Amino acid sequence: MEASGILPTLKKKLAFLSGGKDRRSGLILTIPLCLEQTNMDELSVTLDYLLSIPSEKCKARGFTVIVDGRKSQWNVVKTVVLMLQVILVSANKLTRYIEPCQLTEDFGGSLTYDHMDWLNKRLVFEKFTKESTSLLDELALINNGNDKGNQEKERSVDLNFLPSVDPETVLQTGHELLSELQQRRFNGSDGGVSWSPMDDELLAQPQVMKLLDSLREQYTRYQEVCRQRSKRTQLEEIQQKVMQVVNWLEGPGSEQLRAQWGIGDSIRASQALQQKHEEIESQHSEWFAVYVELNQQIAALLNAGDEEDLVELKSLQQQLSDVCYRQASQLEFRQNLLQAALEFHGVAQDLSQQLDGLLGMLCVDVAPADGASIQQTLKLLEEKLKSVDVGLQGLREKGQGLLDQITNQASWAYGKDVTIENKENVDHIQGVMEDMQLRKQRCEDMVDVRRLKMLQMVQLFKCEEDAAQAVEWLSELLDALLKTHVRLGDDAQETKVLLEKHRKFVDVAQSTYDYGRQLLQATVVLCQSLRCTSRSSGDTLPRLNRVWKQFTIASEERVHRLEMAIAFHSSAEKILQDCPEEPEAINDEEQFDEIEAVGKSLLDRLTVPVIYPDGTEQYFGSPSDMASTAEHIRDRMKLVSLKRQQLRHPEMMTTES
Repeated sequence: MEASGILPTLKKKLAFLSGGKDRRSGLILTIPLCLEQTNMDELSVTLDYLLSIPSEKCKARGFTVIVDGRKSQWNVVKTVVLMLQVILVSANKLTRYIEPCQLTEDFGGSLTYDHMDWLNKRLVFEKFTKESTSLLDELALINNGNDKGNQEKERSVDLNFLPSVDPETVLQTGHELLSELQQRRFNGSDGGVSWSPMDDELLAQPQVMKLLDSLREQYTRYQEVCRQRSKRTQLEEIQQKVMQVVNWLEGPGSEQLRAQWGIGDSIRASQALQQKHEEIESQHSEWFAVYVELNQQIAALLNAGDEEDLVELKSLQQQLSDVCYRQASQLEFRQNLLQAALEFHGVAQDLSQQLDGLLGMLCVDVAPADGASIQQTLKLLEEKLKSVDVGLQGLREKGQGLLDQITNQASWAYGKDVTIENKENVDHIQGVMEDMQLRKQRCEDMVDVRRLKMLQMVQLFKCEEDAAQAVEWLSELLDALLKTHVRLGDDAQETKVLLEKHRKFVDVAQSTYDYGRQLLQATVVLCQSLRCTSRSSGDTLPRLNRVWKQFTIASEERVHRLEMAIAFHSSAEKILQDCPEEPEAINDEEQFDEIEAVGKSLLDRLTVPVIYPDGTEQYFGSPSDMASTAEHIRDRMKLVSLKRQQLRHPEMMTTES
């Protein structure tokens, strides 16, 4: 019977064991209520419960029942306490059998008794006893089941089974109960209050202590079981997660990589493959994150130093690391391969655009305005061709690097034959490089043709410019001839010198004219080669011929004047230098007439302009220059005339004359 089962009845205090002892050390059972008003069944239940509490040793010493006879019927008392010793005494004689300190205040004693406190402690004790006993059975079952499972590898008891109550709570309740029981004092003087522990309290202490010891022992074993179970569960979870990672990486993850072998045939295709690879990497990253977490958990377990699990943990760690690092290497290799392919196709695309631009430039016929623009265009062509050379060299380097990586693909192919895939990729790369090489060679050939043509055009422009310059030079010579070559000399010797200089001057002009003609002939040949029309054909050549014709006419006039001047000066000097004493050395009058006629003709010629074929006229020198030259000739003519008169009339010759 438990107190909790008859709690309402016990609360009525129909009877109680106060803890007092009679003079024979028998227990005192007190019935304080009026028995006439008491439910006999409840009283019987109460007595049955109370009598079950003391030990057999205590029961052997007997019970003393104190009943307030003033409130009871004796026949009822006899019925209730038939099996007990009954003392029928008055209240004042009660101390003969029981010491006052063993009696409660109701019977004139000093023994302190708190029924509700006793009842609460009793409830706690019974609850603790019940829970601890049940908990001990459960813990023993769990602990023994764990031992059996470890030894026989057959777990008849579910190791995930948990106790019905919290062991910590039960232990705490037991310690608190034991502390309360141990605080009961025998007749002490603490505060003047006398207190005697009840027999059931004295009996409860060793029971509680024994239960606590058993609980601590079983709970300690249980904690170890839980620790082992947690470790095993953690190890199993780690093993399960490790296998999940390994299975995925070696299964779907590897299949994803096996399916990705191409490098794309263009930069856009390579970018699409790279995007697909990034998606694959994203999926792998989730499993790599699990790997990092698992690796940390395994490292923590290894640091714990449980030797029985070290081998298994290290094996799991090694397996996980091998698979993850291998897969990471494959991903990195694939990423590097795609990056190399992207760079290769990028260089190929740039090179293709450069070749297209160069080809477009070569396909457009050029019609530059001058040699400088041709040189600029030619320089641009050379720069573009050089840029193409650099681009092709870069393409070869990128292509060779990509070919080397493709060759190394078989090292992580997991047994897959990649010969076909590799051959396709290699053929594509080599095909791109060969195609670019051919395109570049075609452009080079066209550049050579264009370079030759443009150099011819440069030469054409140079010839035209030089021919035009020859015309200018010839015009300058003509201008110099007309403006500065006007003197006829003071005597025959000087005039001959002037004539010789004039002939050299004419030779320079002739060379200039011939040079211009040769240049114009070269332009004709170049134009025929270039299949174009020279600007000089309709402009420079007529100008050159016109200026040369004008120069020729002016030069001839200059020669005639100089020759006439030589003849005039020679004849005049001969007459003037002859000695007067030898008149026979002087010709007849015809010589004087001839000199006079030549002089007059020369003077007349000085006043005549040079008439060009187009009807235009041009005079030699300025009027003052012509006047000075004419004056000098007249002076000579006067001297000749005076000489003539002296020869005619010798008597006129005087010292003064």
